[in-house]
Amino acid sequence: MAAATPQPASRTRSWWGWGWTDAHPDDAECVAMGALVPGSLSRPLPVPRVRDLGIGRPAVEPPASLAGLVGSDPADRAAHAMGKAYRDVVRALRGRPGRIPDLVARPADEQGVADLLDWAGDRQVAVVPYGGGSSVTGGVEYRGGAHRAVMSLDLTAMGRVLEVDTEGRAARIQAGTLGPSLEDQLRPHGLTLRHFPQSFEFSTLGGWLATRAGGHYATGRTHIDEFVQAMRVVTPAGTSASWRLPASGAGPSPDRLFLGSEGALGVITEAWVRLQERPRHKASAAVAFADFQAALRAVRALAQSDLAPANCRLLDAGEAALSGAARDGCAVLVLGFESADGPVTGRLERAVGLARSYGGRYEGTGRPDAAPGEAREGDAAVRAWRSAFLRMPYLRDGLARMGAVAETFETAATWDRIPGLIEAVRTEVGAAALQATGHPATVNCRLTHVYPDGAAPYFTVLAAGRAGDEVALWDDLKAVAGEVLHRHRATITHHHAVGRDHRPGYDRQRPEPFALALRAAKGALDPRGILNPGVLVD
Repeated sequence: MAAATPQPASRTRSWWGWGWTDAHPDDAECVAMGALVPGSLSRPLPVPRVRDLGIGRPAVEPPASLAGLVGSDPADRAAHAMGKAYRDVVRALRGRPGRIPDLVARPADEQGVADLLDWAGDRQVAVVPYGGGSSVTGGVEYRGGAHRAVMSLDLTAMGRVLEVDTEGRAARIQAGTLGPSLEDQLRPHGLTLRHFPQSFEFSTLGGWLATRAGGHYATGRTHIDEFVQAMRVVTPAGTSASWRLPASGAGPSPDRLFLGSEGALGVITEAWVRLQERPRHKASAAVAFADFQAALRAVRALAQSDLAPANCRLLDAGEAALSGAARDGCAVLVLGFESADGPVTGRLERAVGLARSYGGRYEGTGRPDAAPGEAREGDAAVRAWRSAFLRMPYLRDGLARMGAVAETFETAATWDRIPGLIEAVRTEVGAAALQATGHPATVNCRLTHVYPDGAAPYFTVLAAGRAGDEVALWDDLKAVAGEVLHRHRATITHHHAVGRDHRPGYDRQRPEPFALALRAAKGALDPRGILNPGVLVD
């Protein structure tokens, strides 16, 4: 059994923004970025301090039997008050983080989770499950007033790979295991889960499962769902433990009930997940398109082929310029292939040839490339995109300090709706921002995941803010976007979960009979209504 890998002692997580404090843009960099967004502040908002929040004493105290699992340090409570969405960052910058949890609990095992839920139910304490805290949809905060107190249930003390089946290429892993630690513990076995969301460094297996997270694969196994064999979930009504099976047709899947449930039905404590050999053969390329519509057709052809690229991300001209992948007004298609058992350059060449048949321009070498943390040489555009991809959340926080709106949202729709959807989002969100601020906005798009029958567009919005009213402005723009998505029958989220921010869109999207069944499940599994109140159902 491998031991959990601790985070580096020399680095500190930001309580108010993304990632590590030492990776945040400094004031000069913030000012330089703000100069690119009309209407930004002349100087950045100060970095917020926990002591300025005036955090009071907890409304409840845990019993002696649980005291070793529960703490009430103000800084710890502030760090667990919100996720990492733009609206969360701005609220922290403005000193309005919302409801601070009274307690932060860190159970070390499944029994500790059960004991904490029992106590919380008896005392009417809301319990908000918390993995790495990277939620961007309001999934880890409390927005209500019906509970006596709020407890953030941090699972990261449960961070071990408990068992590895090398013959079946699977592992039993605790839900609080952070991405880097998970991969470190699998590496000695020559295996990998190979699920790399952008939040990989700061998110957990349980968080991925609870939110049905999307990973780095652009085709095939795009979501964590495809990797799950079995799960254990602690609920106030008991523990659900599904059988470990390669497949089953025995009625509705119990795992499907809890995948995407966001802690509203139970607390995921561990899972058996499917693994694979670590890839040894990798190749990547970037193809430029002068015509974005032609690029869309090329990507659809790739998705409907048998090539199955690991990476197939299309950046429109604005997104390509923002990432440094291209600055000549062209869209850029980033392609990547990988394999554990044989060369992939042939597949890459076929994919590039297909893209060229739709007007794509390729001038690179297609030399071997790598996954995050295993860098090798590759096309300059690919390297630029990857670097910008990992850096972008930090830059967003820097723009937030300059009073600008800098945020993203994603969706998915069938191919027949994709062109009209993208154009409508660009036009209508841009027009709403101009009307609200008096300044033009930038609305960029990239495709992050593609399927034979559709794709997942991911939008970036850069707009002037309204000093002191940035959250309301973003909420208004998000509402406009939600209306466009609904009109085009595009999902309210492809891989970022519902949380609280997407509830209005989710309520409109799901069929009412399913909503009825979900409310019944909530009532049966969480009869006292303590688990993540306000998520998915009321």
